[in-house]
Amino acid sequence: MKAFTLPDLGEGLAESEIVQWHINIGDTVTTDQVVVTVETAKATVDVPAPYSGKIIHRYGNEGDTINIGQCLLEIDELRTSSAVSTIEEIEPESNENASATVVGQISQLDKHVDIDHFSYDEVHAIHANSTTNTEHPLIATPSARLLAQKLGIKIEDIDGSGANHLIIDNDIYQAYQQQTPGTELLKASRRNMAKNMAQSHHDVAAVTITEEAHLHHWHKNDDITVSTISRDVNNACHIEPALNAWFDADTMTRCLHKTVNIGIAVDSAHRLYVPVLHHAEQYHNEGIRRWIDRTAASIRGRKISRHQLQKATITLSNYGAIAGIYATPVVTPPQVAIVGAGKIMDKVIMEGERISSVKVLPLSITFDHRACTGGEAARFIKALVHSLEHPTHDKIE
Repeated sequence: MKAFTLPDLGEGLAESEIVQWHINIGDTVTTDQVVVTVETAKATVDVPAPYSGKIIHRYGNEGDTINIGQCLLEIDELRTSSAVSTIEEIEPESNENASATVVGQISQLDKHVDIDHFSYDEVHAIHANSTTNTEHPLIATPSARLLAQKLGIKIEDIDGSGANHLIIDNDIYQAYQQQTPGTELLKASRRNMAKNMAQSHHDVAAVTITEEAHLHHWHKNDDITVSTISRDVNNACHIEPALNAWFDADTMTRCLHKTVNIGIAVDSAHRLYVPVLHHAEQYHNEGIRRWIDRTAASIRGRKISRHQLQKATITLSNYGAIAGIYATPVVTPPQVAIVGAGKIMDKVIMEGERISSVKVLPLSITFDHRACTGGEAARFIKALVHSLEHPTHDKIE
């Protein structure tokens, strides 16, 4: 019998959330058959079986967060020439060596992968002192021990769900949730959001500038949506490219992009996604609209690919579609700017000596003042407002 651990998915992320199991205990699987779908903070990934065999045990339920190197399955291998020889057989003293996976090598530097080792005397001391766990020695990942200490959980009372009863982070969280009802564990996407927002707040010299676009020329049935705003963000990026850029604080270098890749924040029942409209300059209104529709369908089905979430050069958040007038959107490095579009309102204004009503689109732009000057940001928002107030009628692709 062999153990199959969560492989390194090649994204530099240490954890994933189980979205769906495609097999049950007792099922027979073949090599490369998809056994589980997991979601990282960046994408949804189907994980295949490394070899053929019968599923003896699976670890983790749908919705659980698991770490790279954590055991996913125990498989009774069918002895064939196609069996993968790099998967280690389950042995209590060799768990830390089971690093070869179907996707890549798991870094032995990852603190979630290493397992505490105990001498013979230490194991028997734990046996003697434990009042609830008397059938097997207590072994836990270092991160689980630290987490238990922080949350005030008695690790000796926990029966681990990992291979050979290894106690992992998720076991500690489950024990804490039982101890403190109503406590919610932040899963992969929300946990990554929390880390990124804290990092941005710590690193970015954020400044927000606001303005209003008076939509005099818009008619009742005009499509004032993300597609239109995306087109005008693209126009503003070509007029003032300083905000369509990446900044590297370590090397103090700035890269101004000729290509405009707009990350568009999309709220969903699962999480906040930011798919990227690559080469926005190549799209007209109807093309952007079709791209948004296709992408939204992928998000609803949780089939968004990694490529669709990468290489944004500037971000657009259309929070006004739900509620909100002005905001202070958060810049995500290495980008240097994010555009926020508020709720369109009717506003009474003076035009010479005449009072009139006009639809107004509130705009908020946060920029990293390390990489952009106030003048550059002001010229960008001026160009964006001008493009919105003087729309061109695009020809359909």
